[in-house]
This record gives sequence, structure tokens and C-alpha cells, in this order.
Amino acid sequence: MHDPPQSSLCSKRNSFTVNLWKNCKRQETFKMSMENGLFICRKKFNDNLFGVFFGQNPLKSSFPLVLLELTFLICVSRVVRLLLKPFGQPKVISEIINMGLIGFMYFLFISGVKMDIFAVRKADKKHWYIALVGVMGPLCCSIAVAFSWRKSMDTKMVKASSIWGITSSLAMTAFPVLYPIMKELNLLSSEIGRVALSIAVIGDVIGMNGVVIFEASKQGEGKPIAALWYIVSLTVVLASIFGGVRQFMIWIIRTTPVGKPVDQVYVIALLLGVFVVAFVADMLGLAVANGPLWLGLAVPDGPPLGAILVEKSETIITNIFMPFSYMYVGMITDLSSMSGHWYHLQPLLYVVLTGYIMKMVFTLIAARFLDMTIRDSLTLSLIMSLRGEIEFLLFIHWVDFKMVGVPEFTLLVLLTVSVTAVAAPLISILHDPTRPYMLNTRRTIQHTAPNNELHIVACIDEEENLYGLMKLLELFNPTASTPISVHALRLIELVGRANPVFIDHETEEDKGAEGCRFSSLHNALKIFAEARGDYVRILSYTAITPKRSMHQDICELALSKQACLIIVPIPQRIMDNMAGTPARKSASQSLSSNVLKHAPCSVGVLVSKKEYPNLVSGLRSSMHHFILLFLGGADSREALSYADRAAGCPDTSLTVVRFLSHENEGDIEMEKKLDDQLVTSFWVKNEANERVVYREAVVKNGEETMAVIHAMNDECYDLWIVGRNHVNPVLLQGLSNWTEISELGVVGEYIASADFSSSASVLVVQQQILRGQKRNSGSLVGRFLLNEYWNKVMHI
Repeated sequence: MHDPPQSSLCSKRNSFTVNLWKNCKRQETFKMSMENGLFICRKKFNDNLFGVFFGQNPLKSSFPLVLLELTFLICVSRVVRLLLKPFGQPKVISEIINMGLIGFMYFLFISGVKMDIFAVRKADKKHWYIALVGVMGPLCCSIAVAFSWRKSMDTKMVKASSIWGITSSLAMTAFPVLYPIMKELNLLSSEIGRVALSIAVIGDVIGMNGVVIFEASKQGEGKPIAALWYIVSLTVVLASIFGGVRQFMIWIIRTTPVGKPVDQVYVIALLLGVFVVAFVADMLGLAVANGPLWLGLAVPDGPPLGAILVEKSETIITNIFMPFSYMYVGMITDLSSMSGHWYHLQPLLYVVLTGYIMKMVFTLIAARFLDMTIRDSLTLSLIMSLRGEIEFLLFIHWVDFKMVGVPEFTLLVLLTVSVTAVAAPLISILHDPTRPYMLNTRRTIQHTAPNNELHIVACIDEEENLYGLMKLLELFNPTASTPISVHALRLIELVGRANPVFIDHETEEDKGAEGCRFSSLHNALKIFAEARGDYVRILSYTAITPKRSMHQDICELALSKQACLIIVPIPQRIMDNMAGTPARKSASQSLSSNVLKHAPCSVGVLVSKKEYPNLVSGLRSSMHHFILLFLGGADSREALSYADRAAGCPDTSLTVVRFLSHENEGDIEMEKKLDDQLVTSFWVKNEANERVVYREAVVKNGEETMAVIHAMNDECYDLWIVGRNHVNPVLLQGLSNWTEISELGVVGEYIASADFSSSASVLVVQQQILRGQKRNSGSLVGRFLLNEYWNKVMHI
């Protein structure tokens, strides 16, 4: 008899069956079972290291599974070894480190570096009231629910110290959790964001006292002396960190030259110090995560020390260490463990739900009682309900204390993830940080009476923009009847701290180092204003804020000062490198782009092409020459209104070139009437002024428009002015529909580019967009190749 094929069906009986069985036994490659009277032969596999090539699952065998786990362990340890090698750590350290715990340790350290607990001294009373009501209300309610369900609780949670630990954590909103979520939602510089951060800091200060009470009572359950030892150890460690280590860090800052980075030796020493304080805190029973948090709080926030610590470590902590921490939480979480434990889980569920719901309710009531709108009150209550890393760390700590088991831990993790997953999108829906900036009232140069003071917000993100800005302000022609008030805002990227800072240099002269670091720039502006007499008033401010939310500070200042124009600079190097990577261009232009979208008034985007000396004196020249390109539409009308104001200056010559389409093709009747009205008024006013020249150019397409502009480059101008968007598509017809810098529009980009040989600065103007107003962008933009027949379309 031949050997049967693999997985064949053997249905013979009697002697044939016996012979088949013997054959299978002899071959030791098949096994046989009987189902419904039928004998089935199947292949029998032996455990084999290379069994995966024969259809086996290697993870069902012990030896391949051990090899896989060993491989994973080696890979992880090698990665840790690579990360710690710059710190001079031996290989053994990378072998024994718990990656999940390290992530939480450094997360708390960096959060402490960014956090300024001394800000509670400057917090508004309103914030204190909301914080206290938002903590005490849910705490009392959740304690009441816990004691009412105490008989059904597990024996591990029934103790008073355990109930206090759980209920107090439900009443708090941790600043380290709140900050990254609000940063992601771009709320840091908004009014609601500043209030939430202030309340969170107050809540954390209260929460730290609650943690001390919990730890002391928990450790003193068996031996009262242990509670005393905890308090003594805590006092010694805090005194050492804030009295000794902090003074050392202040010395580092004092000995670091102004404008220079902190020595790398100190940075490495402090980062390694996280391990030291964690070890000491854990050895003394203070919890391993508390030490890094206290060390971070001791670091003076902001530059130079706090900034470089965050810069050197935040990326690796967020992208490398923290995923291991979340993995660590996931390893403990076990959904199947909750089965059959509902009797003991039910009280915990009610306590947690009560805490979370009451946190929202009491925060909402307190905020509404203190005259916040219903929308803002609800948004604030949702923000204060956010949960995350700190809660996970507390849950792990409770597991170590044997307060909760795996079923309770799993329930807590699920509830924490759920409340944040629900609250975060609701916050985005309820609160638009740019909503207050869109107005229904006109705030433009065109609609400002000539004899009224002109309020301007001038942004300075780099010192090289200062001279170009002052040159532009010079052209505003400030006189006794047309004074200007300039609100100069210095923009600094927020690094090394969490709370954005806004400094009014007129009212905070004595703010110390924080207010003095940018004094040289503001002193230059003061000298400029003094040289112009009483006609120019310059007020200086500094905003230290994330790049993503810088436009919010700009728009907020323009809104509060009733400005009619915001001036935003674009560095000339952006124009010189328009072939750069999209990421680089996007980061550099996001400020001007966001301001153009959300400004409560008109906006002027300034490109300063000249290399100006760093001198305030010498700004005045014998004559300023500038040219306005009028292509029609609201933006061109706003640009002409600025030029009209500047034309009154005796040291200024102005050339206005109006572009008209051949046979009025593509014109919008209403827009054309508005253009004609303003141009006629301008020409009647300046007809006798020899320093003002008005020309018209009739063109058939975009190529002819560019030819006219190219022809004007023969003149020597100090400034080109143009509207950003244009309503008649014929004037730009035939130009490619892609752009390098959309903030400048078609014409503005070309004049500001390196292809245009003029060294004059460029001001691109966009008139205020009212709430609900739709603007025809006219954004046919691109790079242009011009022909030689420009003279055919030009006439005076």
C-alpha cells in the first residue's frame, strides 16, 4: 500500500483500516482521528526551529518565542544605549532602565521647566475663584458618592486615604496635561487659553498639597512614624532642590554671556540630574516621579537655561520616550480582567463619573457667575476636564500601593481616554480663537478721516526689519493735523516656558531681565519718535508666544488699540530663496498668512530689499520717491489712500500708475465706480502738486501688465506699493496659477523677487475684510517672463 497523500480522507474499514493505522504509525508523519465513523489522517508537525517554512506558527513554540523576545530586548537596549551614549553612560545602564518610567520622569521634568508656579502671585482674583470652586465642588461631591458606596468597594479601596487619593485627583486638572493639548488646538495665546493656563497652575499648587496629604496618610497607615519620616524627607529634598540646586542654576545663568548659549556641560549635568533626584525621591519614599517634577520647577523658565533644556530634550522625550510610557500603560491595561468584577467596579465608576461631571458643572457655574459668556464658560469647563499623562502616572502609582488592581486600573484608563476624546473636539467646535477679530465696523486708512490720529500696529520679528519699518513710517507724513500712533510689537518665539508673555514696555519698565532683554530695539524706536517731535507716538510691546499663535497677539493688540493698519514684514532672504523647501517657506510665511486671514483691520506686508545701516539717525534723505500700481479693487483703493496721505509730505514724490483693461473687458461695474470715485478725488486734490505724477496704462492681458511694470523699473524708487488682490482677471490673464508667496499676490511677488532688479522696498496692502465678507482673491500668481514690446501699451 502506498503512503496516503497529506490531508487525505481515509474511509475504509476493517483490515484496511488496521493496515492504514499501522502505516501511519510507522511513518510518524500522520495522525488519525475518527469523526462520524470516518477516519481522517492529518499531517503531524514536529517542533522545529525552521518550522515556519513548513507552515508552522513559530510563536506557538517556546524556543522561537524566546528568541523573538530576546531579539526585541536587544534592539531596545541598543537604542537606549545609543541615546545615552552622549551622556557618558555605561552599557549596563541601558540594559536595566525601565523605558516607560523614564518617559514619565522626563515628561514631568520638562513640564516643570515650562511651568512657572510663581505666576499664581500675579493671577487674577477671578482665576482664583474659578480654580477653588472647580476643585472643591467636585471633590466634595465625589467624596460623598464614595462614602455612600463604600460597602460595595473592594477592601483595597475602602480606606479613607485611598478614597482621598482618588477623589482629589478627579478634582484637579494637571498643567502638564493641559499645555500640550492647548498648544495643539492653538489656544495658548487666546484669552480663554490664558485663563485656562492660569487656573491650571493654581489648581496644581493646590493639588501638590493634596498629594502630600495622600502620600503621608498612605505611608502612615501601618506605622504613624512613617508619615513623619515622609514629611521630613520631603522637606529636606525640597530645601536641597530649591535652596541649593536652584541657586546653582541661577549662577549658571548669571555667568553665561548675554546672547550666548549655556555651556553644554551644565545642560548634560542637569539632564542626568533627573536620574539622581528620581533615585533619591524613590529611595526616601517620595515617589520616583516627584523628584524630576520638583527639579524642573526649580529651573528658571525661559532663556537661556530653560530654553536650551527644552530645545535639547523635548523632541526625544516626546517622540522616543513617551511612546514607551504609553506602551507601559497599555501592558497593564487588560479589558478581559474586568469580566466578573462589576460589583466592585460599579462604585469606582460612579465616583469617577461624578468627579468628571461635577468638575465641568462647577467650573461652568463659576465662570458664568464671573461674567464670562455661556460659550466661553462651557469651553473653559471642557478644557479643565482634559486628562492625560499625569492621570496615567497616578494610576500606576496606585497599583504600586495596591490601592487598585488591574480591573480598576483598566476602568480608570478607559474613562480617562474617553473624557479627553470627547472634550477635545468639542473645544474646537465651540471656540474659534480668531472669531473676535472679524468686525462689522470699518478700520481702514481709506475710511479714517484725514485729520484723525492714525493707529498702526508694526510687527518686528527680526532686528533687520527695524530700519525698513522706520523708513515706511517716515513716509506716512506725520504732521500736527495728521499724527500717527505706532504700536511696535516685538515677536519672540516661546521656548523654555509654557505660558505666553505679553510685555507693555510703557507700564512694565521695572520688569527686570524679562523686560530689558529687548530694550535696545525699543530704545531705537524711541529715538526715532523723539526726532519727529510730537507728531509720532511710538508705544513698545513684546510678545513671547508660539509661532503658530503669534497672529493672535497681533490681532488682539490691533483690536484693543483700534488700529487701522497692521504692518507685517517678510524677510528678503525668503524672496531670495523662493526655490526652498515647502516646509521652510511655510514656517517663514505662516505669520503673515495668518494675519492676512484674521486681521481686524487692513494689513500691509512689507519686504525690505535694501541693506540698511543699523542707525536711527540718517533716515531722512533729501527726497523720498515711491510708486503706486493701481489695478483696481478694495486693496488697490486702500493702497491709494495710504499714498494720498504720504503725498502731502514735502520730501516725497509719488507716481501713480493705473491699469485699465482694453475696452473695459472684465470690469465689474460697482468696483469700477468705486475706483473711479477715489482716483478722481485723489487727482483733483493733487493736480497742482508737481511732486505727484498720475499715469494710465491700457493692457489686454497679464503679459502686457508685467511689461508696463518692468518699464517703470528704469526709475529709482524707494518704495513700491500695490494691492494684494485684484478684481479684474483680464489684467493678469495668461499668468500661471501657482505661487511661491501667496501673501504678496501676483504683482507684489514679482516686484519683491530677485528677478526684479529694483532694490526698493515693497509694500503689499490688503484692505480689511469685514465679518461674512467674501473677497475675490484674484490670486493668479507666478514667475513672469516679459517681452520687449512694453512701450506699445504705455501712455500718459
